[in-house]
Order: sequence, then C-alpha cells, then structure tokens
Amino acid sequence: MQQLATLGLPTLCADIEAVSGDASFRRYFRSRTAAGSLVWVDAPPEHENSRPFIDIARRLLVAGVRVPRLIATDASLGFMCLEDFGDLLLWPALEQARQARDYAQARQLYQRCFDQLLLVQQADARKPPLPLYDTALLLREMRLFTEWFCGGLLQRQLSAAEQTMLEAAFAVLCESALQQTQVFVHRDYHSRNLMLLQEAGTAIGIIDFQDAVVGPLTYDLVSLLKDCYIEWPRTLVNEWALQFAEQAMARGVLPALQPREFLREFDLMGAQRHIKVLGIFSRLWLRDGKSGYLKDIPLTFRYLQQVAGEQPPLADFAEWLASNVAPQLPAALVVAETAASCHGAGR
Repeated sequence: MQQLATLGLPTLCADIEAVSGDASFRRYFRSRTAAGSLVWVDAPPEHENSRPFIDIARRLLVAGVRVPRLIATDASLGFMCLEDFGDLLLWPALEQARQARDYAQARQLYQRCFDQLLLVQQADARKPPLPLYDTALLLREMRLFTEWFCGGLLQRQLSAAEQTMLEAAFAVLCESALQQTQVFVHRDYHSRNLMLLQEAGTAIGIIDFQDAVVGPLTYDLVSLLKDCYIEWPRTLVNEWALQFAEQAMARGVLPALQPREFLREFDLMGAQRHIKVLGIFSRLWLRDGKSGYLKDIPLTFRYLQQVAGEQPPLADFAEWLASNVAPQLPAALVVAETAASCHGAGR
C-alpha cells in the first residue's frame, strides 16, 4: 500500500482484487471505485522495466490506437495505474466463431483488429527511435528454438551438420524479414493480447505492447492470423491476409505488391515467429515452470512444418523437421506434461 500511495491515488486502493497475469513477472490488480475501475500493475524493477510500456503507450495513444490510458506511473518502483479494459479477451469470441464455423463473424472481428493494426503501423517510431527488428534480434529469437526446443524439450544434441542447416534456414528468414516494408511492430499482436471493449466504435483494445520495435509489416499480421492459440482454414487465412494488404496499400502503409509475393513474405515471417515461439514455450516450461503453453506447441509446430514444406529455400529444414522432429515431439510433450501434472505447474 505504501508504494501505491506514492502514485498519489491512495483512496483508490481500498478494495483491490488480483487479476490473472501473463507469462512475465508482472502482476495485475483491479481497484473498483466510485470513479470507475482501474488496473494496477506491479512490475518488479529487478525483473521488469516499465519505462518501455509507458513510452509505447503514449506513442500509441497519440496515434489513436485503443490502448489503456495511463492514470499514474512510477517506473522506478515498477507500479502503474491504468484504464481498465475488463476481462473479455478476443480469443473466446474467435473460438466461438470457429466452432460454429461463423466465418462472417470472425471476419468482422478481424477487421476491427486490422483497423487498429493499421493505426499501430503508422504510429511514431522515431522520437526516440524504437529498437530495430534487425538481423541480431531475429537470429537471437530463432536460436531459442535451438537451445530450448531442440536441446531442452526434445533433449536433442544437434550435430554440426544440423546446426549448419538450421543457421542456413534462419538466414533465409532473416533476409525475407529485412526486405519487407518496415513499420511500427507491436510484436505480440494475437488474440490473448487483444480485448473486446464494452464501447461503441473500435471495440478492440490492445495490451502487452512494451516490446514494440521497427520491423517487417507482416509480423503483427501473421501473429494475428496464424495465432498460436487458434487455427483457421488456410484459404481463409490467405483471404484475410490479402484483405489487410489491400487496406494497407490503400492507406499508403504498404507499397503496391502482388498477392503471391505478399503471401510469401507473410508465410516466411510466420516461420520466423513460430520458430521463436517454439523456443519460448519450451523455455516457459523448462526454466519458469509454466506448463500451460505446452498444449499450444503442436499447432505452432504445424504452422512451421506447413510453411517449410512449401518454400523451396527451406527444403532441407522441412525434411529435417519431418524426419527428426515430428516423430520425437509427441513423446517429448507427454514427458513434459506428465512432469507438470506431478508438480502442479501452470501458466
């Protein structure tokens, strides 16, 4: 309570309840008052740096993006007081539409996400400059796959030839990412970081944007449409991706590009992201004891296999995934999930 009082709003903290957290060290609390509902964030400075969140929130608010308003902040203490977006994630609404095969409803929801994403991509990334999604960062992310997915989850000791093959695949994906139009990138734009708001208009709120960078235009789009938590028919994904491309070109965000080339960039960007995510999901279990993401690994791996099998520059990688990883992955997940159930691990 003493730390909260330093923010100048002690009267709002009498009735606080915990709110579910995320994959970080941040904790969230809700304070309901006569003035409305607020969210308090406890982000221990020794583990989390709140300054990027505050900076990015201000940039996005100026750009008209629907992110939580900053009520009060103290980055040195790791405390923030934010507008409360409620508890309605986008994911359940999409999952309901998927199960009902209500693709019209899904399209409407994604269009709202597109509207917000186009605003994100046009936000100010220059003052001061955001970090670049450069070769070093792209490779550092993909090498999580080598360390935590292959070496950790699969317990696979890679040969020199395998390491060379992986690095060659990573180089292909880096080259494609760097050749794309570069924009303001949220970097985790998916159905569990998007909220359904109880208001007219956009009705989509955006959270968890503190890792924003300047990077490939397709990155956030593929995070949204090839979401690691929900799967759509490939024809629909491509249709929606091209709809977004048309809107981005109409806004001047994306130069004129042929559909085939755009989808190639979209797919290769997805491969980079899914390689990274396989490493992150494995690390969340092996290092942090969070097993809830293990169940999302099979879909993430399917996305990766599909693209690798369709892109000639990734042919060696695709063959290796099919012959060496796919047969081993189910058993590795059973071992991990069994261990998790014995230890009572969760998200």
